[in-house]
Amino acid sequence: MSIIPYYRSSEHDFNLICGDTFELLPQFNFKFDMIFADPPYFLSNGGISLQSGKVVCVNKGDWDRGMSPEEINDFNLRWLSLCREKLKDNGTIWISGTYHNIFSVANSLTQLGYKILNVITWAKTNPPPNISCRYFTYSTEFIIWARKCEKVPHYYNYELMKRINGDSQMTDVWRLPAIAPWEKSCTKHPTQKPLGLLSRIILASTEPAAWILDPFAGSSTTGIAANLLGRRFLGIEREEEFAAISKARREEIEDARTFATYRHKIPDIVKAEDNQLSLACHESESVYSLPFLSD
Repeated sequence: MSIIPYYRSSEHDFNLICGDTFELLPQFNFKFDMIFADPPYFLSNGGISLQSGKVVCVNKGDWDRGMSPEEINDFNLRWLSLCREKLKDNGTIWISGTYHNIFSVANSLTQLGYKILNVITWAKTNPPPNISCRYFTYSTEFIIWARKCEKVPHYYNYELMKRINGDSQMTDVWRLPAIAPWEKSCTKHPTQKPLGLLSRIILASTEPAAWILDPFAGSSTTGIAANLLGRRFLGIEREEEFAAISKARREEIEDARTFATYRHKIPDIVKAEDNQLSLACHESESVYSLPFLSD
């Protein structure tokens, strides 16, 4: 039985399904080169923050509501187990989070047999202030990078990461800004990640034409970055509101000038091109189609 996509690009390199990850992932056997996941942080409990100089509620929706520690652990074990089945044996997974969920994620990864490779600290260069003045400003998020199998080597583009880091080894602390105004042209997802962050992740751990899965796609920053870099994407998003934003964002880069402008705005892509490092896009359309998606 085929799955009906919510949206598919004309070249079949961007595929989006609107539905529940827990229901959809067991329905196909395709294996991916890389997975990026930005799961719920369980922060929607009535708190407040400061955005653009205004005090706002941080509640994002039922999908981000708080859970007990036991419920969070069960949630992470379930989706990480499903994702492990969809990774190639030499594939890797990246998971973003804060202290609210990332320790549970790390424990679940270890329990399921993944091998944790790095824990990246994303130090935001433009964090919002702490309006309570009772804590240090929250300016970091964590991104765990793990491979599927303990003893199967993974892909890491060491030379590229070194080149874009000024010919020095890339460290596990990344000083990158949060999303810029130009990334909100189709309206903003409440937990949207910047294209610069996803571009670095994809460049570091995949080769051109790789297949990338995002089981909590949101507004599909993963997919936009993937296509800008000549990779292919499948996203799963439960909320149709966010799936509609994903569709608009992908249609936006159908325009060649917008596509080129976005690539020019991402520093890692510019640095790679300046060093004449290959960012070649795939050419054969015969390998685009996912066998479990209906036309």
